[in-house]
Formats: sequence, structure tokens, C-alpha cells
Amino acid sequence: MQERLRIAIIGAGYWGPNLARNFHASPDWELAAICDLDGERARRVADQVGNVAVVTDLNDVLTDAAIHAVAIATPARTHHAIALAALRAGKHVVVEKPLADTREHGDAMVREATERGLVLMADHTYCYTPAVQRIRELVEEGALGDILFIDSVRINLGLIQPDVDVFWDLAPHDLSIIDFILPGGLRPRSVSAQGADPLGAGKACVGYLTIPFGAGAIAHVHVNWLSPTKIRRMVIGGTKQTLVWDDLNPQQRLSIYDRGVDIERQSATSVERKASTVSYRLGDTWSPALPEHEALALMATEFAAAIREERAPRTDGRAAMRVLSVLDAAAVSLRAAGAAVPIEEDLPDLEVVA
Repeated sequence: MQERLRIAIIGAGYWGPNLARNFHASPDWELAAICDLDGERARRVADQVGNVAVVTDLNDVLTDAAIHAVAIATPARTHHAIALAALRAGKHVVVEKPLADTREHGDAMVREATERGLVLMADHTYCYTPAVQRIRELVEEGALGDILFIDSVRINLGLIQPDVDVFWDLAPHDLSIIDFILPGGLRPRSVSAQGADPLGAGKACVGYLTIPFGAGAIAHVHVNWLSPTKIRRMVIGGTKQTLVWDDLNPQQRLSIYDRGVDIERQSATSVERKASTVSYRLGDTWSPALPEHEALALMATEFAAAIREERAPRTDGRAAMRVLSVLDAAAVSLRAAGAAVPIEEDLPDLEVVA
């Protein structure tokens, strides 16, 4: 058996306990410490997972040569500074979404990891769920055909965050999923964002992203903190079949519809024959069986495998940067009353692990 890697959790707030529980249970990892400025909060998390050290000074974690990696579960505005300090201390890093609070900060994190030959991984948790992994397989094998559109809805009566708007809070989930399932990742030409603040909270509480990508296809993401009902649904339309993912329906999370629109283009030898013939396909509906496992457990396994195999993880820094680039452009679009904002290319010359 391989020796277990040792990891410290940085941040004992909302997400930290979930990370602590899964890394503690993983056969690949030894949970070495819970680090938080609030010692009592860190102690409560440590008590939930057994005899784990509590640390209130990040430097104590970074100077411990026996700790191989850190998992950062702190507010997005702190990710850049903590991750850079950890990488410079020789630690592998996994970061809660989003990777950073700006594209420039994310870029610096990826470059630092690359130069030091360390793993920088984004905790895009949904990408490790059985449903999303099956969607990726269906897209890869061509079951849906060419992707025509993606409609994603993530709404609930949620907590209005003090430091970010609804785009930065909720949309990273949808964007990371879209990036994960599309061959080559999410590489749109531009993004348009419309947001509203009907409560006067000082930030967008309701938002819509429009993202054109490749060959006329388009993605639309709706996020909302103010809905009295909770919806987690994505519709992926292809030239062959359409897939509906309903994350809140445990009995049938995935449904595949052999339904759609077929357009047969006629010969253009005359004006009359330039018209297209439209037909509607109404076929069967089926639901693939899905295995049961906790997404964070698989994420922890992937993080360890990437370190041991000296390779980039499936949700690496480059994937995180593609998500961050859309969020960054969306913020510019929001300030420009919804104008389309071009997306900068991600880091084509970099790999996460040297």
C-alpha cells in the first residue's frame, strides 16, 4: 500500500467541515490539521472527525514539512494569498470554487504551481458526481450529437453573500459543469450578463448569463437567490438527442429524449429549392442507471492520484481559469448594461504540473 498523504484544511466555515469529513475518511489521505483564525470553530470541526490538530496560524501549517497539501475553504478574496503562500512552501493545493476573485489572481496561482511542479486543483465538486460524469461520457461518445444549446437553472431562496454577487456565488457550479462536459472545455467567444438587485442589497441577486460557443451553439445560465422554490436543472440539446439533468430528483436524475428538430437542406439549384424542410422527431425517453458515491470523496481520490502520478487533475488550474474568465467577463458586462464582452484565451502555454 502507498503511504497516505497528509493534508490540512484551511478554513472551518461552511465548506471546511465537508472537506474535513471526506479527507478524513479517504484511504489516500491522513487529515493532519484544521486551520482557522477562530480556534473554537476549528475545534468543533476537528472534534467531528476525531483526534485532529487545531491550528490558528497558517504559518504553522506551511512550515510543517510533514504536510504535503492544503485544501482551501475560505472566502474567494483570500484564495490568492493563501494559495501562493502554500505553493511557495512546497504544498499541493486544492481550492474551493471559484479559484480566485479575479482572473489576474487566478493566473498568478496557475503560473506559480506550474513553475514549482505542484498540483493546483479546483474543487469543482459537481464534476465528480455520478450524474455529471455520465453526462460527460454521453457527450464524448456522441450519443447527443453536436451540442446545440445548454440551458441551466440554479435558483433558490438562498443566503445573500456579503462579499460576492449571485453570479460569483452560484454560476461557478454551472460553468464548471459545462466546461467539464464539453470536449475541449468551455471556450466561448464572449459573454453577456444581465443582473438585478430588487432588494437594494448592493449586488446582483438575480442574474442571467448568455454564452455563445462554437458553430452557433449557445449556453444560458440563470441564477437567483430570491426564488421561493429550489431548482437545479440543466437541459443539453444535441442534434441526435436531448438530455435533462434534474439534480433534485434522486429517482431519475438523468433523462434522455430522442426528440428534436431535424432540418433537411434542399439543393440550391433554384430559388424554390433553397428552402429547408423542417421535421420534428418524437422518439423514446430513457434514463441511465447511475452509481452511488459522494462527489467529494472522488475529488479527494483524484487529488491524491494527480499528486502521485505527477499529472494534472481533471479539474485543474486551466479548467478553473476558463470558469474564472467567464465570471470576470460577466462582471465587466454587468457594469456595461449587458454588453457582450470578449473572453480572453486561457493559458495555452501552461500545464498545471511541470
